[in-house]
Amino acid sequence: MLRFPNAKINIGLSITGKREDGYHNLETVFYPVEVKDALEIIASEETNMHLSGFPVEGSSDNNLVWKAYQVLERDFPELVKPLEIYLHKAIPMGAGLGGGSADGAFMLSMLNDFFGLNIPSDKLESYALQLGSDCPFFIRNKPVFAKGRGEIMEPVPLSLDNYSIQLICPKLHISTANAFKGIVPKTASFNLNAIEASDIKDWKSYIINDFERTLFPHYPVLQQIKHQLYEQGAIYASLSGTGATVYGIFEKGKRAEIQSDIQFDEFSER
Repeated sequence: MLRFPNAKINIGLSITGKREDGYHNLETVFYPVEVKDALEIIASEETNMHLSGFPVEGSSDNNLVWKAYQVLERDFPELVKPLEIYLHKAIPMGAGLGGGSADGAFMLSMLNDFFGLNIPSDKLESYALQLGSDCPFFIRNKPVFAKGRGEIMEPVPLSLDNYSIQLICPKLHISTANAFKGIVPKTASFNLNAIEASDIKDWKSYIINDFERTLFPHYPVLQQIKHQLYEQGAIYASLSGTGATVYGIFEKGKRAEIQSDIQFDEFSER
């Protein structure tokens, strides 16, 4: 079985509170994009995992694909059998695109189908939350307004099909812990749950990623990229998640020519 876990971008990201469990409450819109990894599972005598593509930090035991397999093997020991697992990474790691989360969530869905586990979607989302806060989104994989840790989701009828999205992923490592330093939780300045009623041409005036305020002074290249995207015609540009990807939304077929002293990966959706 072969599937292609896709990335996401955040349209707006507000940190609204600190939780007793150590996490933060947030409000954002998760929007799926067509940058994809490849994940394949094949019946085998024993379970092994094979990685290719972009390098993945840490051991295979810490990979969310492996953890997804362990979670369902634990709860369905008579049904979940050994597999050869092949993961090819084309989504940059630590880029604010949710690539690892997508891989873990897609693995849950694949195991559900491959072994006929008949786990309903809401239960799959519960399993996905065990892997990470934004993993449940990739079970739905449609635009949603998300709050809480990111697991409380409401669908939003938002489509960017008539636009082009350009993603610039500088080769920077920004840890989530460092990104949260300096963040002061506050009420969101705009109700992202009503984003479908807004005009995309006005987004740059009021839809904000809170992490830009704390990360741009430390990583000026991110602000420079955002400036270049706007300078070359982006209707809206923003940091995604906690970085380091900066994306621009353009009129269909248009894109920017980005110049930077730092190497970057680039993806465009026409």
